[in-house]
Parts: sequence; C-alpha cells; structure tokens
Amino acid sequence: MRAEDNGSTITQFVLLGFSDLPNLQWLLFGVFSIVYVIILIGNSLIIIITSLDAALQKPMYFFLANFSSLEICYVSVTLPRILVNLWTQDRSISWLGCATQMCFFLMLGATECFLLAVMAYDRYVAICNPLHYPLIMNHKMCIQLAVGSWIGGVPGQIGQTWQIFSLHFCNSNQINHFFCDIPPILKLACGDTVVHEIAVYVLAVLFVAVPFLLILASYSKIISTILRLPTARGRAKAFSTCSSHLIVVLLFFGSATITYLRPKSNHSAGTDKMFSLFYTIVTPMFNPVIYSLRNKDVIAALRRLLLKKIV
Repeated sequence: MRAEDNGSTITQFVLLGFSDLPNLQWLLFGVFSIVYVIILIGNSLIIIITSLDAALQKPMYFFLANFSSLEICYVSVTLPRILVNLWTQDRSISWLGCATQMCFFLMLGATECFLLAVMAYDRYVAICNPLHYPLIMNHKMCIQLAVGSWIGGVPGQIGQTWQIFSLHFCNSNQINHFFCDIPPILKLACGDTVVHEIAVYVLAVLFVAVPFLLILASYSKIISTILRLPTARGRAKAFSTCSSHLIVVLLFFGSATITYLRPKSNHSAGTDKMFSLFYTIVTPMFNPVIYSLRNKDVIAALRRLLLKKIV
C-alpha cells in the first residue's frame, strides 16, 4: 500500500482463489489444466470444421465459429491466471493487472450475451421466415451482427471498470475469489458504494437481462411455429437445430443472472466462486460437446475431415 490523503490506497491485490484447500492445490492444477486443454481443442476444432467444410458455410455455423472463438478468449482471461497461482502459490496481482482482467472479462461476457441473442435471432428467421432467410441473413448482415456483438459492450464495460477502480480500496487487499470480479472487489472499497452497485445492476440488466428477454421472445415464436408444422419429422428436425443453443443459453444466463442480479445480502464467497466456475469454465468446456453431439451436420463434417486426413 502507499500513503495517500492521510489514508492508504491499495496498489496490489491478492487473489485468495482456492487457498482454503491447501491439500488440493496440485489436484486442482491438474484438473484445470485438463479442462483448459479440452476447451482449446474442442472450440478450435469447431472453428476449423466450420471454416473448411463447404456444407457448413451457413449463417448458423458462421455464428457458431464466432462463439467458439469467443469462448477461447473468454476462458483465457481467467484460467491461465488460476493455473499460475496454483503452480507458483504467488497469488498477488497488480492494481492494473486486476483492472485489465476485469475489463476484458466484462467485455467478453457482454459479447457472449449479445452473440447468444444473435444466434437465437438467426434460428428465429430460419424457422419462422424460411423463404426470406437467405435475403435477411445475407453475408453483410451476418458480418454486421457479429461485429456488433463483439464491440457492443466495450464502451459500457470500460466505463464500469474505470468507475469501480476509481474507488479507494483500504479495507483489505485480499480478494476472496479466483479472479477480479465485481462483487468481491466492491467489498474491499472504502465508503458508500451504493451508486456503483446501482450502476452494476443497470449494466447487468442491459447486457444480461435484455438479451435474455430477446432470446425468450425468439424462442416463444420458434416453438409456436414448430408446433404448427404438419409432420412429426419436421418438428423433430426443427427442434434439433435449436435445442443445442437453448441448453447453452440456460447454462450461461442462469449462472450469470444468479451472480450479478441477486441481492447483495445473498452474496457469499463460496457461492460466488461456484457460480463463477460454472459460467467461466464449465459452460465453455461443454459447449463444443453440446453443439457437436446434438448436430448431425457438425458430426458429418467431422467425419469427412477425419476421413480426408486418414486418406
């Protein structure tokens, strides 16, 4: 700490992470290392397949490739730091390093919310307006939606990070979390943080609740349309193209909503860590499995790629 205005300002934080499990440090390092490799390989494979296979040159798989790229970036903001902390047992992180980690985490989190909403809109147009689908979801529109998803949350999340780190932190420098997230950081701040907490809720509503409501609206129309299809086979095929996306939406938005929109009085370090693990690590790990095993086109493309390599 350094002396400032007759008080003290923190210049370095300590990420406590999983220090309450001293006998499991090497086990956790091994588990997280395997999970990270699985995430990198699984999502990279989806990017390669959707890029190389001619049958997957469709808007749905263009957005899926963007989503897999996002998941690699998203998990790389937190997991490498966790691995370094477990390996070295040096849990310190600079003020700037903590602010940078939070900023990228929030920006990529907002991108995920927007991209999931865009993917739901793509399925809505494909199922509810199939004749106009090629016209509406043309290449230019897909590029615009993807770019908008990537940059849409940047200004707001940079502003939120600046607002939080403009606070004075004098209570302690120990963050009871495995990365620099908003709730544990606000607990370290001096003075009244009500205004900052309101700002967190407002941005959470904009970047989490609004996309989620748009997804729900899209799927209500999709389900209504599917139920009116004349054949059972048609209904099954339509449901199969949406079920994977819907599972991912529920996993991500469910855990993120509980973390950022529940009352402050209900926050506890253990619960926050558990839900954060779910939407930062578990969901990105299962996304390739969910999208590939439940999608016949992806499985067929993977077989073609493997057969080509063997030949």
